[in-house]
Amino acid sequence: MNVAVISDTHLPRGARRLPGDCVERLRAADLILHAGDVVALEVLEALQAIGPPVHAVHGNMDEPELRQRLPRTAVVEAGGCRIGMTHDPGPREGRGERLTRRFPECDAVVYGHTHLPEVAREGSTWILNPGSPTERRRAPSHTMLLLEIEDGEIRPELVAVHP
Repeated sequence: MNVAVISDTHLPRGARRLPGDCVERLRAADLILHAGDVVALEVLEALQAIGPPVHAVHGNMDEPELRQRLPRTAVVEAGGCRIGMTHDPGPREGRGERLTRRFPECDAVVYGHTHLPEVAREGSTWILNPGSPTERRRAPSHTMLLLEIEDGEIRPELVAVHP
């Protein structure tokens, strides 16, 4: 199973759009995860129209309708693995330990908010932040994550995308 993970798209904003190579990877995935700050309902609906099922949590910048529609946290089953999702992971200090406590039965935890990509392990749990495909802020590039899940094992790959 292939899972495409994005966060912090902050759309719509001017003429900015999801990069074409990001959209191609989303379309090719079996499942799309969005870790918050979609911002507008129309953007969530556009993601859903790409094809694969979309699971998302709301972020701090999402409009009220999205906050009502999307949960603050979620656990998604994918390819025999459990993936926890949240937007704001809290302070950097102790983040991995805190996220594994918040999602104790999960093989991975996906978060957003910081715009800084992360692919790390906390014990046996992956701690994953896809960065942002549209608004890199302090990150070196625009990014997303691809997760290959096979035989109950997650293999994450951070991918640079080009706006």
